[in-house]
Amino acid sequence: MEKRSLWQFGTREVVYAAIGAALYGVFSWVTNFIGLPAAGNVALRPAVAIPMFFGVAFGPIVGFLSGAVGNILGDFLSGWGFWWYWDLGNGIMGMIPGFILLFGEIKSFKDQGTLIKAEILVIVGAVVGMLVPSLLEIPFSGIDFKTAIGGYWFPAALTDIINGVILVPILMVAYDAVVARSGR
Repeated sequence: MEKRSLWQFGTREVVYAAIGAALYGVFSWVTNFIGLPAAGNVALRPAVAIPMFFGVAFGPIVGFLSGAVGNILGDFLSGWGFWWYWDLGNGIMGMIPGFILLFGEIKSFKDQGTLIKAEILVIVGAVVGMLVPSLLEIPFSGIDFKTAIGGYWFPAALTDIINGVILVPILMVAYDAVVARSGR
């Protein structure tokens, strides 16, 4: 793995963010019709692993942009409109796993310690990322606290945690294999 700065953002990162946003937008659109029962406008989205992985692989800015812009694209394709606070939450969910570099240099994505750190950050990212828009639903949609937590945050965070914990390590190991093969 190449050594990189936590806040590095140049041409490569712009390209990575665009790829991550496009992948997240299209793959979330594919599953946006699978609404969670008894949850307010929350869909099952295995694609949440994409901005989480892009955060781990390319840094918090790339993770944030992949999540925020990808959510805008996915919602647009689904005909759901623009909800900036959910876009912000999806960006936060991609950004937090990008802080993996705070815990030291990454030698390999298939290293057990690296995978565990990524999984912890995926969980924190989903919890915080979905808490922010869920709470912002209170003033913007007029719902009460109990509905924000039980109807939005809990189902969204739980499904995003499950999807992220399962899929991000798979993406990390696959990416590590591709990088090792290409000699980079």
